[in-house]
Amino acid sequence: MLPSKEVAFLAAAGFRSATEILDHLPKRYEDRRRFDSFPNQPTSSAVCLRGGVIDTSKRHFGQGRGFYEAIVMDGSGGVFGSGKITCRWFNMPFIHKLVATGQELIVYGKVKDFNGRLIIDHPEFEILRDDDEPSDSIHIERIVPIYRNVAGIAQRRLREIMHLLLLQCDPATLAAPFDVDSAMPRAQALRTAHFPESLAEAHAVRRRFALEEFFGIQLNVAWRRTRHLEQTGRVLGRRTTLLTSFYNSLPFDLTEAQKRSIREIIADMRQPRPMNRLMQGDVGSGKTFVAMAAMLLAVDTGCQAALMAPTQILAEQHYLTFRRWLEPLGVRVALRTANRDEANHLELDGGARMVIGTHALLHDEKLFGDLGLIVIDEQHKFGVAQRAALIRRGVVPDVLVMTATPIPRTLTMTIYGDLDVSLLDEKPPGRGKIITAVRVGAKQADVTKFLKEQLSKGRQAYLVYPLVEESEILKAESATEAYEKWRKRLPGREVGLIHGKLKPDVKEEVMRRFREGEIAALVSTTVIEVGVDVPNASVMILHHAERFGLAQIHQLRGRIGRGGHKGYCVLLTDGRSPEGMEKLKVLEQCADGFEIAEADLRLRGPGDVLGTQQSGLSDLRFTDFLADTALLRQAREIADRVLGEDPHLLGVHAALRPLLQDTAPMPMAH
Repeated sequence: MLPSKEVAFLAAAGFRSATEILDHLPKRYEDRRRFDSFPNQPTSSAVCLRGGVIDTSKRHFGQGRGFYEAIVMDGSGGVFGSGKITCRWFNMPFIHKLVATGQELIVYGKVKDFNGRLIIDHPEFEILRDDDEPSDSIHIERIVPIYRNVAGIAQRRLREIMHLLLLQCDPATLAAPFDVDSAMPRAQALRTAHFPESLAEAHAVRRRFALEEFFGIQLNVAWRRTRHLEQTGRVLGRRTTLLTSFYNSLPFDLTEAQKRSIREIIADMRQPRPMNRLMQGDVGSGKTFVAMAAMLLAVDTGCQAALMAPTQILAEQHYLTFRRWLEPLGVRVALRTANRDEANHLELDGGARMVIGTHALLHDEKLFGDLGLIVIDEQHKFGVAQRAALIRRGVVPDVLVMTATPIPRTLTMTIYGDLDVSLLDEKPPGRGKIITAVRVGAKQADVTKFLKEQLSKGRQAYLVYPLVEESEILKAESATEAYEKWRKRLPGREVGLIHGKLKPDVKEEVMRRFREGEIAALVSTTVIEVGVDVPNASVMILHHAERFGLAQIHQLRGRIGRGGHKGYCVLLTDGRSPEGMEKLKVLEQCADGFEIAEADLRLRGPGDVLGTQQSGLSDLRFTDFLADTALLRQAREIADRVLGEDPHLLGVHAALRPLLQDTAPMPMAH
């Protein structure tokens, strides 16, 4: 029986039963039979150290802000060695009540260099006690579980609660509705997961629970696909008059990948069930023209088509592109964003047939009368609910979701297994070659000289920074600081500034002036990452490049070389981060987005690559196994077998129905 105070803390964290508490599996393990040696230089990954606190102090830097630091020295059995690490906690005043001189600590974190001192900021820590005897302790001299924090309950006490519950719980109460691994029933797996005998055993049991979690995902994917195939939709795409006129008006030929994707879309739209297709294409592969073709097919049939983009800049970019190519064909295009509304004047004659906008499309009840096709661009930038809300505006609509962020094959299989996939794996001719170069510790004078040489040839440039404004914590120049400096470095040339905190109309005006060549160099944050198309921009200089994501930099450099001129992407870094240098070298050597996506998955892990909140996988616990193709296939095979035996989970597998969630971007009727 647990004390009522602890029961209250656990309930506040969402745990309503012993089974749910035991389902709070360790996030990682520490081998406390042996610890890492105290390093003498920064580390690229986290280390686990055991040592004694020899000094503590409080530091302040104005307006009630400050940090607490403790100096931990290498040692065991009370005999201190020569290694020394400083641990710091910012704006956490309660830490001084927990960590004091003379204590023995276990600390976990990544070591960095700060003004010649080795520092771990905000380390995980645990205070060892004199009664931690190796013979019977669950806290020392063994493989020790480390859990995600539960407010009000210390890590040490949480471990003791897990141990107590495992001793008291009836194994029958720990069984799953469907056991994915008969060789290791769930009750046995829980005991092993919380207190494994070895790191190898810990990895194996985590993989078993990952299979259980992926089975739930794949069951949803397979079930949604089954439901989708059972739906009756509307047949579109029979008329191709507009599509043929559009194709004949192009002064260039489409790539074979674009033609193949259009054929796949036509075949889908002509089926008596709603299209549910994902189109993946690297930056510059021509997704917009494929989207135009799909929307023309819908309009030619007599219904409306809508394209939803994540930002106003991208929506306006699409709007201008669509108007340029489609208005000569007699197709009127409307724009609807939170800041701009060019749709109202078209409502007088029954509404626009083709509407492009941001999430503002979700909030205009009069805009759609017969929405038959929905295109969602950069769909991972939208929440699951936003995608579903737009789909509900249609009348059993066809849905095409697009992404310029290449997704590794394993992740596509996990998240979008219920969608058909079109792949744009080649780029249109006429794109300029992009040279990517990493420069460590480059002199500002050399950077400015190179930029002036390129601008003198009539080209334009992006100067990208990771921060909008100066930060007290991060030592990196911001875009607003750099803007004033670049104005002085480039006398006689117009320098612009754009970032996400500017008002929409200001951003729009800056981009207009840059597109029209009035601005020679644009100082920016990652707001220009997606969809911005300025053919004359051939130079991109990324400052503090190690602070950007690998796929993010690939997206950014896709903004240059779009007009046939040779492009230059310069990655400036101080070279102090080993993992940062590894990331930048990948970009220097590789231009293929899908290869880069695989490297990003390997370097950062699927959780960061996906942006799990937006992908609908925010509760996923075993993201480190998402790259395990064999495990994902095994999960899908089990899911297919279960649905084959009981297609609607109403019979032998009825207990699995609570696992089903309709959260995918799939077509829905009004």
